[in-house]
Formats: sequence, C-alpha cells, structure tokens
Amino acid sequence: MADSAVAPGRYRLWKQALCWLLLLGPLFFLSYGQVNHFTAARADVGSLVFSWEHAIPFMPWTIVPYWSIDLLYGISLFICTSQRELTRHAWRLLAASLVACAGFLLFPLKFTFTRPDSPGLFGWLFHQLEQFDLPYNQAPSLHIILTWLLWLRFRQHLTGPARWPAGGWFWLIAVSVMTTWQHHFIDVITGIAAGIAISYAIPVTGRWRWQRPSSRARRLGGRYAIGALLMGLLAWGVPYGTILLWPAAALLMVAAGYAGLGTTVFQKTPEGQLSLSARWLLWPYLAGARLSKRWFSRTLPATSPVFADVALGGFPDRPLPFTAVLDLTAEFHHRPAPGAAWHSYPMMDLLVPDLADLQRAVERLNRLRTPQGSLLVCCALGLSRSATVVAAWLLATGHAASVAQAVETIRAQRPQVVLTPEHLRLLEDFQEVSCPISA
Repeated sequence: MADSAVAPGRYRLWKQALCWLLLLGPLFFLSYGQVNHFTAARADVGSLVFSWEHAIPFMPWTIVPYWSIDLLYGISLFICTSQRELTRHAWRLLAASLVACAGFLLFPLKFTFTRPDSPGLFGWLFHQLEQFDLPYNQAPSLHIILTWLLWLRFRQHLTGPARWPAGGWFWLIAVSVMTTWQHHFIDVITGIAAGIAISYAIPVTGRWRWQRPSSRARRLGGRYAIGALLMGLLAWGVPYGTILLWPAAALLMVAAGYAGLGTTVFQKTPEGQLSLSARWLLWPYLAGARLSKRWFSRTLPATSPVFADVALGGFPDRPLPFTAVLDLTAEFHHRPAPGAAWHSYPMMDLLVPDLADLQRAVERLNRLRTPQGSLLVCCALGLSRSATVVAAWLLATGHAASVAQAVETIRAQRPQVVLTPEHLRLLEDFQEVSCPISA
C-alpha cells in the first residue's frame, strides 16, 4: 500500500530528472565544445605550470575513473528524493557549465604535456576523449567542479560502509585529471574553488533571506568588509598571497551576513550542522571563531545552572550530561553523536536579537524541556545570546517578576554574563508583549 502511494511521486521525479538530463547533456556538450574550438583559434592562450608537476606520473588506467563521471552525472539526477533537491542540483550543474566556460573564455590556458600513447582499452578511451576534448578548456577544471557537486549528492544518500568506497572512487576521479595528463594543478585548485562557490550559492536545503540590518549590524559588517578588502589587497601584493583570497571571501560573506543576510550565510540546519560548502568556504573565519572561543572560555565554567533543569553555557566541545541542547550559535558546527537531543536556533554573534527571534527561541526552549530531563542553552561563551534567552524564559514562565530579577538570577550563577542596555530594553519589550500579566 505504501509502495503504491510512493511510486507515482518517484515516477514524476524520474520524469523530471530525465527532462533535466535531456536539457543539461546537450547544453554541456554544445557549450563546452564551442568554447574549446573558439579558444583553439586564439593567439593569446598561455599556460601556468609548476615545476613539480613534471614529476606527476602518467597512469593510463585512471582514464576509467575519469570517464566514469559521465555516468555518475546522469545517475545523480535520478537519486534525488524531492523536487527541491532535484531542481537545486540541476541548477548547480547548469551553473557549473556556465561558470567553467566563462573561465575558459576570460582566462584561456593550454595543457602543455605531451601524452604518451596507450595500448588496448585505455588507449581507445583516450582516443575517444581526444575526439572531443582539445587541450584548451583548462581553468577552472569542469571535471573537478562536477566531481564536487556530484559527490555532495551521492554523499547525501549514502550511509554507513557504502560511503567509503564511493568516496574513494570520487577521490580517484579528482586525481585522474592530473594522472591522465588532462589538467594542470592550477585547474584543480580553481575548480575546487568554483565548485564550492556554486554549491554554497545554490543551497539544496534552506534559502537566502535578507532583512534590513540594524545600525550596529551595519557597523560590524563594515569592519568585516574592511578586513576582506585588506586580505584581498595583500593577496595581490605579497608573493604566493593568492591563498589570502580564501579568508577574504570568508570575511566578505560574514560581512554580508551582518549587512542583511543574517545567519543564512552559515547555512546551519535545525540539527546544528553547517553545510559542507559553508564549512569549506568559511573555514578561515570558523577556525578563528573556534580559537577565540577557546581563548576566552579558559576562565569560564563550561555550564552554569540557572533554574531547576535549565542551564546556560558555552558551545560544548565534548558531550555533556544534558538530555537536550538549545544551540543559539550560527558559527559553530555540531557533529551528530548519540546523546542529547540537539536543536539549533542560530543568532548572529555580537548582535541583540529582535523581539520575534527572542520569542521563537523561548518557545523552542519550552518545547525542549522534559519533566525528567535537563536542558543546556548555549552560545559561543554563554554570556549574551544564551543569557538573553534564559532571562526571557524566566520572565515568560513567571520565575522572575521583572527584568532586573531575571538578570540577577542569572548573574548569581554566572556573573560573567554581558547584557548591554540594548539587551535590557529588549527584555523589557519582551515582558511587555509576552508577559502582560506579570508586567
């Protein structure tokens, strides 16, 4: 009965997947081939090769994983389990072709090694490749972009031991672009960057949202934007400074978060996980946030009990004896593990949340509480975001008759909390709107 109910939905998805494949396949071959032939006729095509690349061996058998990406490309559309996933994945594949072709036209490069002849099946596969692929479509490597995008889809639907051989095969595909003497290292690096940027810009889950930022948010966004600009200038001004474009991009996206995109720049799920694309793109900022947390939490207690079964504290680095956790950070990734039920309601660091966000956070706190359990409300250090939500909860439940009493209750257990006049005004507004009787 259940199978017959599910089957029509699957068939509709497969039909849509087939339509996407019939669109994307010809578009890929047409655009890729035309750009390749156009670049072959240009006189301004250079090359960028590191000296150590001459030591990379030519491995004919790796043409097999290299070619396998064509099959995996088609399969990836049919393993999607929702229309949203299928549509977003298809748009990613379309963006991959467009971004790569734009790169080939704007920064034309040529592969410079002479590939030796290969006998047998491997030689035949190389011959088929050469019929279509001239050595001009190089950076960013479309093969690498697609390898990343396809792995994200297969990774989503593979669990347990199956992930390891699948992951190993995708690693072979990525390595094969160099061991088949098809691409230089610069093509691989730019392909990785382009792939991550595409998957980040087109998230499969969640969506981009913009809200008018507060004046404090704009100031913080401006500081991060200045940091991004300085990193970008250093990238062009120092030897091997190109790597600084990575932290520049991370800081720029955090600046965009403060400028109105909010917590969506971190792509954090309700279960507390940042998307893999966000973790890679924002890694320089996320690593800095981790180091900052460890430094400033040296003298802080990990958690502080506030009332009965509710405690507040910093983002836990290890499992703690709580049955549930309400995570208010946007910038920290929670690795799934058996133990406490984890729920994330992300808020931007260093900002006072708006009233609606505070009300929703208190609602989630109430839902996570259980008669026989204990609850941790955490932010980066357990000083502002978590303290604000717990204070609002004390007011909403009648455990505090005033904002001053709620703050005093919290400070008695965790005297290091930082609640500014803006936080206190928010709590006054919360009490007036959400606790009319006590107010």
